Amino acid sequence: MIEDLKKRALHRSRILAGQMRGLEKMIDNEEYCMDIITQSLAIQKSLGSLNKLLVENHLRTHVTDMFEAGGEQKDLAVAELLKVFELSNNRGEK
Repeated sequence: MIEDLKKRALHRSRILAGQMRGLEKMIDNEEYCMDIITQSLAIQKSLGSLNKLLVENHLRTHVTDMFEAGGEQKDLAVAELLKVFELSNNRGEK
Protein backbone atom coordinates (compact mmCIF):
# COMPACT_ATOMS: atom_id res chain seq x y z
CA MET A 1 0.00 0.00 0.00
CA ILE A 2 1.00 3.59 -0.50
CA GLU A 3 2.25 4.69 2.92
CA ASP A 4 0.05 7.79 3.26
CA LEU A 5 -3.07 5.92 2.20
CA LYS A 6 -2.22 3.05 4.53
CA LYS A 7 -1.80 5.45 7.45
CA ARG A 8 -5.13 7.13 6.68
CA ALA A 9 -6.93 3.80 6.19
CA LEU A 10 -5.64 2.47 9.52
CA HIS A 11 -6.72 5.68 11.24
CA ARG A 12 -10.19 5.41 9.68
CA SER A 13 -10.48 1.72 10.68
CA ARG A 14 -9.59 2.58 14.29
CA ILE A 15 -12.27 5.28 14.31
CA LEU A 16 -14.73 2.73 12.93
CA ALA A 17 -13.83 0.25 15.67
CA GLY A 18 -14.60 2.90 18.27
CA GLN A 19 -17.85 3.81 16.57
CA MET A 20 -18.88 0.15 16.53
CA ARG A 21 -18.12 -0.23 20.22
CA GLY A 22 -20.22 2.85 20.86
CA LEU A 23 -23.08 1.45 18.77
CA GLU A 24 -22.97 -1.85 20.63
CA LYS A 25 -23.09 -0.01 23.95
CA MET A 26 -26.04 2.10 22.77
CA ILE A 27 -27.96 -1.03 21.78
CA ASP A 28 -27.09 -2.79 25.02
CA ASN A 29 -28.26 0.25 27.02
CA GLU A 30 -31.46 0.40 24.93
CA GLU A 31 -30.89 4.02 24.02
CA TYR A 32 -33.33 6.01 21.88
CA CYS A 33 -33.77 4.30 18.50
CA MET A 34 -33.14 7.44 16.45
CA ASP A 35 -29.83 7.98 18.25
CA ILE A 36 -28.80 4.40 17.46
CA ILE A 37 -29.81 4.83 13.82
CA THR A 38 -27.86 8.09 13.63
CA GLN A 39 -24.76 6.31 14.97
CA SER A 40 -25.27 3.46 12.51
CA LEU A 41 -25.52 5.90 9.61
CA ALA A 42 -22.34 7.66 10.77
CA ILE A 43 -20.58 4.29 10.70
CA GLN A 44 -21.81 3.67 7.17
CA LYS A 45 -20.44 7.07 6.14
CA SER A 46 -17.10 6.20 7.75
CA LEU A 47 -17.03 2.88 5.91
CA GLY A 48 -17.58 4.80 2.69
CA SER A 49 -14.57 6.98 3.50
CA LEU A 50 -12.46 3.89 4.18
CA ASN A 51 -13.60 2.26 0.94
CA LYS A 52 -12.67 5.40 -0.98
CA LEU A 53 -9.12 5.24 0.42
CA LEU A 54 -8.85 1.56 -0.45
CA VAL A 55 -10.11 2.10 -4.00
CA GLU A 56 -7.69 4.99 -4.45
CA ASN A 57 -4.80 2.79 -3.34
CA HIS A 58 -5.93 -0.01 -5.64
CA LEU A 59 -6.15 2.36 -8.61
CA ARG A 60 -2.75 3.91 -7.93
CA THR A 61 -1.00 0.56 -7.47
CA HIS A 62 -2.56 -2.65 -8.72
CA VAL A 63 -4.76 -1.24 -11.48
CA THR A 64 -1.90 0.86 -12.84
CA ASP A 65 0.33 -2.24 -12.97
CA MET A 66 -2.43 -4.33 -14.53
CA PHE A 67 -3.10 -1.74 -17.24
CA GLU A 68 0.61 -1.51 -18.01
CA ALA A 69 0.73 -5.32 -18.35
CA GLY A 70 -2.14 -5.15 -20.83
CA GLY A 71 -4.08 -8.09 -22.22
CA GLU A 72 -5.84 -10.30 -19.72
CA GLN A 73 -4.52 -8.28 -16.78
CA LYS A 74 -6.14 -5.14 -18.11
CA ASP A 75 -9.43 -6.98 -18.61
CA LEU A 76 -9.20 -8.36 -15.07
CA ALA A 77 -8.68 -4.87 -13.65
CA VAL A 78 -11.75 -3.59 -15.47
CA ALA A 79 -13.80 -6.58 -14.29
CA GLU A 80 -12.72 -6.02 -10.66
CA LEU A 81 -13.68 -2.37 -10.76
CA LEU A 82 -17.03 -3.13 -12.37
CA LYS A 83 -17.73 -5.71 -9.67
CA VAL A 84 -16.97 -3.21 -6.90
CA PHE A 85 -19.11 -0.59 -8.64
CA GLU A 86 -21.97 -3.07 -8.90
CA LEU A 87 -21.67 -4.07 -5.23
CA SER A 88 -21.64 -0.46 -4.09
CA ASN A 89 -24.77 0.38 -6.10
CA ASN A 90 -26.88 -2.67 -5.30
CA ARG A 91 -26.81 -2.70 -1.52
CA GLY A 92 -30.10 -4.08 -0.27
CA GLU A 93 -31.56 -4.49 -3.76
CA LYS A 94 -32.56 -7.84 -5.22
